[in-house]
Amino acid sequence: QDGDFKFPLESVKKLKELMEGNKRINPRMMVPMGSYSPCQEKHLPEEFRPVCKREDAPMIFRRLSLAAEDDLCEICANAACAGCF
Repeated sequence: QDGDFKFPLESVKKLKELMEGNKRINPRMMVPMGSYSPCQEKHLPEEFRPVCKREDAPMIFRRLSLAAEDDLCEICANAACAGCF
């Protein structure tokens, strides 16, 4: 979840894969991750399309990809949750 948006964990994991895959292409030609938006990616899950209409889409995508980090628990992916770490 990010603000009013709620997404399935599997979709967020796919988003993270898209964003990480983009980083590996050529680091010298990439835009900073904070301003990258996967909206032009053809494999972007459909539930993220409404986010693309917002000005703050790059930051929303960045926060979502951070929530899918492997070292966070999959139940809550939130530091405020007891027992996740």
